[in-house]
Amino acid sequence: MATIDGSLPETGLRKGTNWWGAFVIGLAGTILVTGIAPYVVQGTGALGIILIGVMTIAGCFLCLCLAELATMWPDRTGGIPGYATESFRPLVGNTAARHIGGVSGWAYWLGWFPVAPINVILTASYLAVLFSFSPGHTITPVGTTWGAPIGITIVLVCFVVLAIIFIPAWFGIRLGAAFATVLGILSMLPLTAMIFLPFFKPGSIHWSNVAGFHAPPHVAVTVTFIFAWFFPILWNVIAMEAAACYVGECRGGARDAKIALTAEGLFGVFIYIATPLMFVAVLGVALTTADPLTLYLTYTTHIFGPGSWEKWFVGLPLIAALALSVLNAIMGCGRSLFQAAEDGQLPRWFQKKNRHGVPGQAMAFNVVCSAVLVLLGSPLRIYIISNGGYLLSCSLALAGYFVYRQLRPDVPRPFRLPTFAKWIALLIFVAWMAIYFFGGWNSPKIVLADPHQGPGLYLLGLLIVALYAPLYWWRAAQDRRLAAAGKLPGGPAVAATGDGLVRAPGDPVTASGDPVAASGDPVTEAEPSAGEPPAAR
Repeated sequence: MATIDGSLPETGLRKGTNWWGAFVIGLAGTILVTGIAPYVVQGTGALGIILIGVMTIAGCFLCLCLAELATMWPDRTGGIPGYATESFRPLVGNTAARHIGGVSGWAYWLGWFPVAPINVILTASYLAVLFSFSPGHTITPVGTTWGAPIGITIVLVCFVVLAIIFIPAWFGIRLGAAFATVLGILSMLPLTAMIFLPFFKPGSIHWSNVAGFHAPPHVAVTVTFIFAWFFPILWNVIAMEAAACYVGECRGGARDAKIALTAEGLFGVFIYIATPLMFVAVLGVALTTADPLTLYLTYTTHIFGPGSWEKWFVGLPLIAALALSVLNAIMGCGRSLFQAAEDGQLPRWFQKKNRHGVPGQAMAFNVVCSAVLVLLGSPLRIYIISNGGYLLSCSLALAGYFVYRQLRPDVPRPFRLPTFAKWIALLIFVAWMAIYFFGGWNSPKIVLADPHQGPGLYLLGLLIVALYAPLYWWRAAQDRRLAAAGKLPGGPAVAATGDGLVRAPGDPVTASGDPVAASGDPVTEAEPSAGEPPAAR
């Protein structure tokens, strides 16, 4: 936020990593294939390879767009939402752009923090299998419409795992990146190797299972069916954009941003397409389970035959993969909340940095919310609620990319996509918005295979996104109180507007709320040069 005398406070987060740190922590998005691929293959059969493939390629394109935006504003943290404000500013002005960024940041939080409860539920369940302990007495804290039964012991293990993984997140990006490197290697090497294992025993591969890309028996494929499945698929297959959350903490700035996001997108395309392809080629489409551990064990049994070693060979990498995703869910959207708060759109509480230079309070908030969501007990239900925010935020990123390329085509960019890329971004934005509204509405009954299931889970996601409004009003009230008490620069005679600007009472404004200079012209703010952080506002 700009002060009245022109001085600039410290902004941003500490530069504590490089492109590799952003890449390995961002692998948490790619690792989500372990959760969605079994559900999609069971629900849509070989057709799911096409559905996942199309949207994964779109997700890779999103990463390339983000790489271009990130090289222009390499000091903005939190990924997708951090670029929304800047990219929409030329079209809608400062005030509206700030609100677009604020909505995007809050929606992104809803999209990413539920990764933690989903994956700790799976982690606790796998630990119960590997170490043969009982899941405990079954409870349904929120009822069967909103959740699924879950064991008390599983709930307690979930809480413990959340607390343990919060530790490296709290102690800064350097420890977080080191922790992510270990988890990334332990998980991605075995999971990637499993894609190639069937080729060492060619008899286990049956390409006839893939031919024609058919749906499972007795499944009617309609436009509604496809759009409904696209909705939870998009919660997963575009998540490799998570690397963008950390490029603002990379020492190499624009160079690191370009390398991390390009590498993440290309690796994500390979993993997300190859994994369901090999599942179908080896197992066929008539699957009896969507549980990742059970499905991976069945997969390895078809290749090597039964053996007690398999549950450890599969289970330990899966647990490491899930732990990495939990780490990113705590760290990544914590930075999104931080950036939105620093831009003046969310309560100041999210803006606090701990002594390790990271947004400790925002990350703690994620842990508490994750613990609450564990009580739903159902990953698919959490997918639907969460994507009410995530797909909206990702779609706004593509729209913002189109706007900035269209209205600011000559701004220097260290990394620049071809001109036609802006039209591809616009096309994907329109398609994702159709999936967001039409697919999201129909997703609960089709994905959960329950014709009596209404759109309540989807609407709950939209309701949580709408909570941005009271949170913004809270921030505006905070700023007004601080200004009245003389605790904002300029003393009590200066009013904080809540739009990130501080001005004296009686200063004229435009209809959009932007300040007006003495000449009567709207005050405009200079565009930041390429590779430089945007002017503090």
